[in-house]
Amino acid sequence: MLDESGSIGSTNYDLAKSFLSHLVGRLDVDSGNTRVAVVTFSSVVRSYFYLNAYSTVASIQAAILSLTYRGGSTNTAAALTYAHTTILNRLRGDRSDVANVVIVLTDGFSDNATRTQVRKMH
Repeated sequence: MLDESGSIGSTNYDLAKSFLSHLVGRLDVDSGNTRVAVVTFSSVVRSYFYLNAYSTVASIQAAILSLTYRGGSTNTAAALTYAHTTILNRLRGDRSDVANVVIVLTDGFSDNATRTQVRKMH
């Protein structure tokens, strides 16, 4: 999940995309053991691709580097809810026998700190 709010700015957004691309390069994607989805959030939450969209590191990296910055407010709570209900879904490539990890890249300034608190789901 990548924060694209106005407080991030386009320069830092590009740095975050580069970081994500490098991170994906270290994951075991090509074997099928790891799946990756990308969601951006600001005033609006957007899925760029789901867990079952790409099966190679190179294709995921290309998709990440093609993301465009939009700006807006920081609706982290909506992004977390979206990840739980929409991304971590069997129809989108989630596997019930594999642990899920959600990484949130943000400047830490959520519009609603109370609703952004994370708790263990299971």
